[in-house]
Amino acid sequence: MTYKLFIDDERYPPISWLDSTTIICRSSKEAIDCINERGLPEFISFDHDLGGDDTAMRVVNQLETLCCDYGMKFPESFAFTVHSQNPVGARNINHKMAALIDYFGE
Repeated sequence: MTYKLFIDDERYPPISWLDSTTIICRSSKEAIDCINERGLPEFISFDHDLGGDDTAMRVVNQLETLCCDYGMKFPESFAFTVHSQNPVGARNINHKMAALIDYFGE
């Protein structure tokens, strides 16, 4: 099943792309469990700070593990965005995701 993943501990995705394929995860654990259960989504929207010491970088690191250790590839149609208000965290997610897609893209 193709789906979109929205990772944020407080906000909701824009109404314009909310549909039956959108899954909202409020923590990195929820997002990692979702990816492990359903596979890679077609789109991910990241918030960096997920409450307490939880961050979306844990999700990005899990994606790296899936690529390096399990041969996962990002399909050409995969896309992501970072909607975080944390500029340093957003830059870190953008940088690492771009590198992963560049190296592990189909």
